[in-house]
Amino acid sequence: MADKVAVLIPCYNEAVTIGKVVDDFKRVLPDADIYVYDNNSKDGTADIACEHGAIVKFEGRQGKGNVVRSMFRDIDADYYLMVDGDDTYPAEAAPALLEPLRADRADMTVGDRLSNGSYGEENDRAFHGFGNDLVRWLIKKIYGFAFDDVMTGYRAFNRVFVKTMPVLSEGFQIETEISIHAVDKRWRIEDVPIDYRDRPEGSYSKLSTFGDGAKVLKAITSLFKDYRPLAFFGWLALILLVLAVVAGIPVVAEYAATGLVPRIPTMLGSLALAGCGALSFVTGLILDTVAKSHRRQWEIDVYKAMNGFYRE
Repeated sequence: MADKVAVLIPCYNEAVTIGKVVDDFKRVLPDADIYVYDNNSKDGTADIACEHGAIVKFEGRQGKGNVVRSMFRDIDADYYLMVDGDDTYPAEAAPALLEPLRADRADMTVGDRLSNGSYGEENDRAFHGFGNDLVRWLIKKIYGFAFDDVMTGYRAFNRVFVKTMPVLSEGFQIETEISIHAVDKRWRIEDVPIDYRDRPEGSYSKLSTFGDGAKVLKAITSLFKDYRPLAFFGWLALILLVLAVVAGIPVVAEYAATGLVPRIPTMLGSLALAGCGALSFVTGLILDTVAKSHRRQWEIDVYKAMNGFYRE
């Protein structure tokens, strides 16, 4: 039997482009199910998608993360292709994104807009490129994996990845969450270069460069704390201990020279910083044990999911 492919299109006010996006994917993937999840659009996006033959569903909780959570929970398929409804990603790249999954070389493929330079040529929002580079750099430094394009909205997944992915984000930080989850859980990842085109006239981005950028950085920090607590609290402990030493050196030097400790507040502050540093390190050790326990349980859950899927 042919593999079942589901095309997932989260949408919020994409009336200008959604009809073409649905038509393009129906043409390139004629056997796939095209799902459009409308997220409280006010411009008739859902009606247009329905007229073009998409399966339309609704998510009332605002935010792309909420939409993706519902998609992953609701839809059963062998392979999932997730793409934005703004017509910036070519449907013609879909087979290339699905091929590594079908060949069992990857669990997630990522549509890379950056390697061939198309994103830099088409996108006129300089800070978006800077934000993408910053997030890529942080993930590489923290997790040791270098994505070619971490903020892209064009990805494909196999079934086990989707059904064991805990979506916690509510908004546009979902791409970062999926990327970090894939790296932390050692899923096989493959970047697939794609062409990118800017939004057509009349279509506009819902991203807030600085507001959503701050949410992405907050998500990276939170996931770093949750997935790598020993490293997170270890670095915090080191910073606190360095501050304690810097504050304490003058006190110790003065005591060595005079036998007196006139800077009592400074001494107490230094001791407090040292104590907080030690507490932070111990906290990291405890939470690291908890995180490893959760990882072991997650691995067992993945084995169960894989065995269940293969029996079907």
